[in-house]
Order: sequence, then structure tokens, then C-alpha cells
Amino acid sequence: MKLLFVADPLEKFKSAKDTTFAMMREASRRGHRLLACQARDLRWQHGGEVCAPVRRIELTEAARESSAGETVADWFVEPVAERDATPLALRDVDAVLMRSDPPFDIEYFYATHLLGHAERSGARVFNSPQALRDHPEKLAILEFPQWTGETLVTRDAAEIRRFHAEHRDIIVKPLDGMGGAGIFRVGPDGLNLGSIIESLNRDGAQSVMVQRYLKEISAGDKRILLIDGKPIPHALARIPQGSEIRGNMAVGGKGVAQPLSARDREIAEQIGPVLAERGLLLVGLDVIGDFVTEINVTSPTGFQEISQQTGFDVAKVFIDALEAAAGG
Repeated sequence: MKLLFVADPLEKFKSAKDTTFAMMREASRRGHRLLACQARDLRWQHGGEVCAPVRRIELTEAARESSAGETVADWFVEPVAERDATPLALRDVDAVLMRSDPPFDIEYFYATHLLGHAERSGARVFNSPQALRDHPEKLAILEFPQWTGETLVTRDAAEIRRFHAEHRDIIVKPLDGMGGAGIFRVGPDGLNLGSIIESLNRDGAQSVMVQRYLKEISAGDKRILLIDGKPIPHALARIPQGSEIRGNMAVGGKGVAQPLSARDREIAEQIGPVLAERGLLLVGLDVIGDFVTEINVTSPTGFQEISQQTGFDVAKVFIDALEAAAGG
């Protein structure tokens, strides 16, 4: 199969952690051809197809033989014979994997529309562009209130203050953040609530999400991976370190793989098939204690950490599912 990864710049990949790299490594081991571009490269002109100038890459021997968690500095090469500046139509590859990192901003939104047009011309895109638009990662939980804790989404500063007065200990975060950026905890004393509202709400111009603080975060913010609607048997608990309230690994959280609890499995088995039916081949549920806090669909991560610590080959399961979905 010929696989096109729409991803962030390859030179910025951290091979020891990057999930897209893990996907590429497993695909390469199976003999699939690897192509890459950035979302900014997508283009369309009247009378033509959605296309992009692509990089035709091969993994180095060190990268192909590396194990999960092992750093490979020079992990790919671009064979001179494969270089071609002619844009490639997306429908001419076997699968397009949309793996651009958040934020879900207006340019990401435009990219999903270009990918959607490519789908209508016969391209096979994973995750589905329509599903990416329909499931913004913070707001997707609104559909599943039975699995979520107390949550408020609003532009109204007074509503945020009311929510705090009711729950006393809250988390306030932007709807377009990633990696823990812009997340604040406000305790019973309400210290700095006014300036936090000003920073995130921007005088009513920007909606924010407010959630009751879950003390179970001390045991980790669990990432549960769903592949074709089915849960991987281990979650990656991102555990806050020191005085930090956030478990995100981007801000120093410690990743610890652990078997799914009965509650984890119940949540995954209820939500997974619903999302898979909508074209979401890969999903990352974020669960704190007994509650889902986010549903990640843009570029869920955690493959390498789970595989390294448990021996369960997540990338193999994903490429199996991709081959089945793409007809490979």
C-alpha cells in the first residue's frame, strides 16, 4: 500500500515517543510505501483534484529495527530517485492519514474541507474529515454526559463565577488548547479567578470549558486508545509531578501504562463503537477517575509508551485496522 501521512514537519519528530513514527515503522516493516506532507501543502484548483507535493521517504535500518522508546536521530531518508516536485492527487494513494497536531484552528478546519473533497473524489482518509470537524476534542464529550463529570461551556464570566461558587474547586481551560496549555485550577478561595477569566474569556469573546476538579488526577489522567472502536487493553496514565496539577507529558507528567479498569472498559465499549461508525479509526479518550474529560481525534498519542512498558504492540493493531479499512 501507498500511505500518505499529513503530519507536522518530519524533522521535528521525537522518534522515541512519536506515535506517527511508530505507525510509519510498522507500515515500513510490512513493505508499505511511505509518503508525507504537511496540511499547509494541500491544494485544489478548478478542474483538478485535491493534491499536495509529497516527500517520498524510507526509514533507515536503525529506525526499522528500533523498539518502542528508542531514540533514532536520523530516522528517514529521501531517495534521490524518488524525488518529484509534481503534486500527487490524494485519491492516487491507498490511504491518507491525517496526523497534524492540534490546535483545531481555522486552518485545520480548512484542511478538513480539502480532505473531504478528496474523499468525494475517491481518496480514503483516516480519521474521516467530517468526523474530525464534528468532534472537537474538548466539546465531543457533550454527547456523552453519562460518562462525564460536571462541566460548563460558556462565554459568560458570571456563569463561570457561579459554577465556581457551586463546586468550589474547578479547572478552567481554553477549547483549543493542547498538551495542557492554558489550564488553570481555582480552589475554594477563588484566588486569581478574575484574571484567569480575563485571560481565557477575553471579555466574552472566547468560550471556555470549566470542570469540577477531580482529585483522582493524582493517580493519573488516563489515555485510553480506541482502534476501530475497540479499546487497547492498557491505558497510559499521565501522572502529575511535584506541585503540577496537569498530567500531560508535554508539561512533565510521568506516563505509566496500566491495565484498563472495569470502569475504563465500560466507558470505552460504550463510546468506541459510536465513534468508529462515524469514521474515527483512532481515538484517545482522556479519563480521570470515573469520568471522560476529553475525546482526542486529531492525533492521539501513546503508542510507544504503552508498547514499551507492556509489550503490547499498539502500532501492529493499528496498521491491521488501517489495512482492513483501506482494503489493503
